[in-house]
Amino acid sequence: MDKKLNESWNIAGIVVFSIIGIVIVIYFTRKYFQGGYFRKCARADAKTVIITGVNSCIGKRLATEMAQRGATVYITCKDEEEMERVKQRILDRSGSQNVFGIQLDLSSFDSIRKFAKKFLESEKRLHILINNENVVMVPKQLTKDGFESHLGINHLGPFLLTNLLLNILMKTTAPSRIVNITSLSYKWAILNKDDLNSENFYHKWKAYGQSKLCNILFTRHLARKIKDKNVTTYVVNPGIVASEFENYFRSYFNSYIYSFLVFLAKPFLWLFLKSDESASQSVLFAALDPALKTENGKFYSDCKEVELMEHARSIETAEWLWKTSEKLTGLRKSA
Repeated sequence: MDKKLNESWNIAGIVVFSIIGIVIVIYFTRKYFQGGYFRKCARADAKTVIITGVNSCIGKRLATEMAQRGATVYITCKDEEEMERVKQRILDRSGSQNVFGIQLDLSSFDSIRKFAKKFLESEKRLHILINNENVVMVPKQLTKDGFESHLGINHLGPFLLTNLLLNILMKTTAPSRIVNITSLSYKWAILNKDDLNSENFYHKWKAYGQSKLCNILFTRHLARKIKDKNVTTYVVNPGIVASEFENYFRSYFNSYIYSFLVFLAKPFLWLFLKSDESASQSVLFAALDPALKTENGKFYSDCKEVELMEHARSIETAEWLWKTSEKLTGLRKSA
């Protein structure tokens, strides 16, 4: 009897320790994949911030965090009703009253110019511009100005917006910052100078990757142009976000298949992909960390600087892209 009891206790002990071991492994695995955290209590009092694309999960989180840190936050969204709903949610969660919305459609140069005009009529200072909005691997679509959507929304739109706001950024007393969002897909991307707009050939993965490479080349060339002009710029990889991955499922499958796929994938998404909070950390780091005030044009991921691959460091390619973007957006003609 005692022998059987001891065996039972041994089996129970093995089961308990196995469960504890599994829980520990799961905890540290999830923690590892969540990446670095911006733990400094850097305030943003008296700072004015623009965050594009707040209908995204990261955008909402960034806007809420900035408002909680004392900033006056301007959020943008293509749909005004959606923007009002998001704005109210941010106001409720942050406890701030300094959150404002201005409609912006990054697929339209006319909308971008109207947004810049309206903002400049409302504010005399701009401390932080976060170009957060982007589209991810969508079927081929054209913007209102006739550009492939990844190129138009992920690169040309932010390029034009940033340049239209550059003067106010340079005139703002405290050093201002521009934060652009990219992804690691740039590593496998090629800038197709002969078919930048994907008119001859389109592949959603290649078009998306090219747009993310453009974000980096744009940031690096911008850093050279604004050197010693009271503005710094950074490009950030926030990582793969679980909620955005779910949205990707939603855009490709009907509601029943989507629900089934998310049900199956939920444990994987939770364990290996980032939460909205985790994905926002590197962006907050680039936007607020005092230690970066003398840095310019660098690439960050998981709240630390990461070396770029050689093709993303090409000065010649970045200069070509800048001049081409000026021409495509009409910026050179209007300057």
